[in-house]
Amino acid sequence: MKPPYEITSKVLNLCVDISRQVGKCDGVKFSRPSPELRRHNRIRSIQSSLAIEGNTLSESQITDILNGKRIIGPAKDIVEVKNAIKAYDKLKEYDVYSLKSFLGAHEILMNGLMKDSGKFRSQGVGVVQGKKIIHMAPKHPMVFGLMKELFSYLKKETDVHLLIRSSVFHYEMEFIHPFSDGNGRMGRLWQTAIICKFHPVFEFIPVEALIKKRQREYYKTLEMSNKRGNSTVFIEFMLEAIKEAIEEFVGEIKGIVDTPRTRLDRAKQYFGAKEFSRIDYLKFHKTVSAPTASRDLLLGVKEKVLSKTGKKALTKYVFIHASVNRRGVL
Repeated sequence: MKPPYEITSKVLNLCVDISRQVGKCDGVKFSRPSPELRRHNRIRSIQSSLAIEGNTLSESQITDILNGKRIIGPAKDIVEVKNAIKAYDKLKEYDVYSLKSFLGAHEILMNGLMKDSGKFRSQGVGVVQGKKIIHMAPKHPMVFGLMKELFSYLKKETDVHLLIRSSVFHYEMEFIHPFSDGNGRMGRLWQTAIICKFHPVFEFIPVEALIKKRQREYYKTLEMSNKRGNSTVFIEFMLEAIKEAIEEFVGEIKGIVDTPRTRLDRAKQYFGAKEFSRIDYLKFHKTVSAPTASRDLLLGVKEKVLSKTGKKALTKYVFIHASVNRRGVL
């Protein structure tokens, strides 16, 4: 069953704008903007998502936790941060179309914070604002079926842009409220994991920080979508947040001229020791042509960065060196 929403002209334009910004990232060494920037943005993601839920720890305290230092703070807040660090470290490992992977992420995120981490709720829940219940979630026997349908939509509606599907998933998950706790942070974590499948650059972009910045609007669009019976306004809000986040990121990174060696270096970080084809290389480097990809791979083989097996359409490549710099092989 397809969730109710409209693909408005605003939604389409936002998808185009985001894709344009992603294209700019393809011309720079986005996989290594700098260790400091990557680390800082990850900390911003974690701090922002947890702060929305009331966590009091600052970015500097989270940095200290990452560095193995002891800090003074509420025990629950410290556990939340340590769990979130582990959960975000696994962004590349999640199968975003798998209910099992989703539950595994929740178990990591909420370990030690609730008895039923990694399991759907077994009782009714509502969202309270002040003294008023603003949303009663579906009854708990319905949760498994609704989440199964939602994952089916995410995987099978491939004619709908993944950015849109990620936002629909985020809203519908919050509406279903499948867990007794941790729904908000799971919605944000999983949308980040989904858009990382659209482009790996999103691993380094703290969309959560933009949501926190516009937290009141975030909750307002969730409530408006509930009242209207469709997620259109929430989709528009999330795409605006993603657009603002990637524009900020593009402004932070220094443009490095795109060369065969920088493209090979980025591909090495992405594929690691996995075997891949020229088609896989083209899917990763979305803006290069097929002849350019062939020349890159030929250079990699020539400079002994890549090993090559097979012929023509069956040719496969594997990286055999750690990195490639502008002058040659490291």
